Amino acid sequence: MSTLTTSLQRLVRPFSQRDYALLASAMVASTFASGMWAVAMVYQVRALGGGPMELSVVATVNSVGLLALVLVGGIAADRYSSRRIVIGIQGLYLLVMSGTAVLSLTGAVQLWHLSVTGFFAGAGAAFFYPAYSALLPRMLPGEQLLAANGLEGTVRPVVQTALGPMAAGFLVALISPAHAILGVALCHLTALAVLQFIRRRPEYDTAAPEDEQGQPGIPTQLREGVGYTMRTSWLRWTLLFSAVSVFSFIGPFEVLLPFIVSDQLHGDATLFGYALAFFGIGSAAGSLLIASSRFPRRYLSLMTACWCLGTLPLALVGYVDAAWTLFAILVVFGLTDAAGMVIWGTLLQRRVPKHLLGRISSLDFFVSLALMPVSMAVAGPLSQLLSLQAIFIFAGAISPVFGIIAWKAGKFAKDELANPLDTPDPVAELENG
Repeated sequence: MSTLTTSLQRLVRPFSQRDYALLASAMVASTFASGMWAVAMVYQVRALGGGPMELSVVATVNSVGLLALVLVGGIAADRYSSRRIVIGIQGLYLLVMSGTAVLSLTGAVQLWHLSVTGFFAGAGAAFFYPAYSALLPRMLPGEQLLAANGLEGTVRPVVQTALGPMAAGFLVALISPAHAILGVALCHLTALAVLQFIRRRPEYDTAAPEDEQGQPGIPTQLREGVGYTMRTSWLRWTLLFSAVSVFSFIGPFEVLLPFIVSDQLHGDATLFGYALAFFGIGSAAGSLLIASSRFPRRYLSLMTACWCLGTLPLALVGYVDAAWTLFAILVVFGLTDAAGMVIWGTLLQRRVPKHLLGRISSLDFFVSLALMPVSMAVAGPLSQLLSLQAIFIFAGAISPVFGIIAWKAGKFAKDELANPLDTPDPVAELENG
């Protein structure tokens, strides 16, 4: 059996589990809807006469809904049935998006309606993804989690940032933003219908263990999750590394990269779109590469190396004078970032106790996202004080420096040897047999 065939078998093996195939299909439909909403919302705001300020308000409310409730969503994933949560959230999405579509189709929609919809979209994600992460290890054996997380890492850049927005753009151009929002609702209806066929198994509905007084309260469960994080060296240092890394590069990437395209490459929105597409291509390739491989022996070291080395090329962004150079940098950045994320997601699902997984996943989500608005808010004023070249050098260099600190302080090399996760691979055993 060829190496390629073995890799493909490893990649598709999780789909032999019926419930996972259903969950993954619903996740793809929901992610497609999210990509459609991003475009439909923009053009609906513009159709109402809104400009950058109004658009910023709707987008900010979405982030507020996510950040405000993601820790609660993690507690809910551990406290209640993860299966029922993912079903309930798709039902909420369907209700909210259908209502917004009706308002838009009848001409009654207002900006505050879109803000409310944006808030519920963010709040729904705060509950859906911790529950989804907690459900995966209850559906799949440990050796198949890498492929499952690789699928999610591939779906996001392809479906959420490319196919979904393209479909919404087509509907907006052909008919109206209202019909694009209706398309969002239909995607959530599809996801909800698919989830109904997941079997009602006890392990999917298992809650966190009760103490002598019964189910612990929400503050107690939150303290338990934070306490576990602070006691667990590899987890604590990875989250700190992630927070510093995101703060250092997300602002320059999101806010200042368009000015690199326009001022240095003399490009327009089309060229900027191509740049983001190459980042998405790299992300998809990195996810597939890791997902089709066995779980690495030196998983913490490889994850850290991906995140450290992957940001280094960003230091060159301020000096690019040709589009192909920028595209190459973004492919490398996307590939290494996604590869590290697939390892990280699998690592959480295999080493964090199942009754804590929802809370730890939401803490990871919160820490990663909390400094994003700050980074983006700082990037603009900072560009008035420093050159774009200096800012991107900082963005590229800070992650490798702090990554080395985290690797040493967290004793990653010693920890990964003491806790091996490279379990026997059923695909490889089949090949050898």
